[in-house]
Amino acid sequence: MNWVWLVVVLAVLVYLGYRMLPAKGVTSIRPDELRAMLRDKKAGIQYVDVREPGEFRQGHIDGFRNIPLGQMKSRLGELDKAKPVVVMCHSGMRSAQAARLLLKQGFADVRNLSGGIAAWNAHRGR
Repeated sequence: MNWVWLVVVLAVLVYLGYRMLPAKGVTSIRPDELRAMLRDKKAGIQYVDVREPGEFRQGHIDGFRNIPLGQMKSRLGELDKAKPVVVMCHSGMRSAQAARLLLKQGFADVRNLSGGIAAWNAHRGR
């Protein structure tokens, strides 16, 4: 019976490890790279915060629009597939899921803020 639990635990760990890996085709960016991108108003980049509205209201990065991960698929029409998209969340996990979804839906240039707003806030203090 103990080996069954070991297999279950290992399967869960492998699954979680897979979810933490960057999605193939998604570029991870650091806070300093995002800061430079935000300064370039002519780049036509779309910025999406995939956290829940309450989290977004508690603090967000100027220039980001809020499309929660759970609504992403139904709100894809709000985004232009021809333009780059930067996604972010609190830690980078939900935005990695959003990035995978965007790639599957035909978005060619998708970038994920590594470490999310937590990394942004930590970097801002430097």
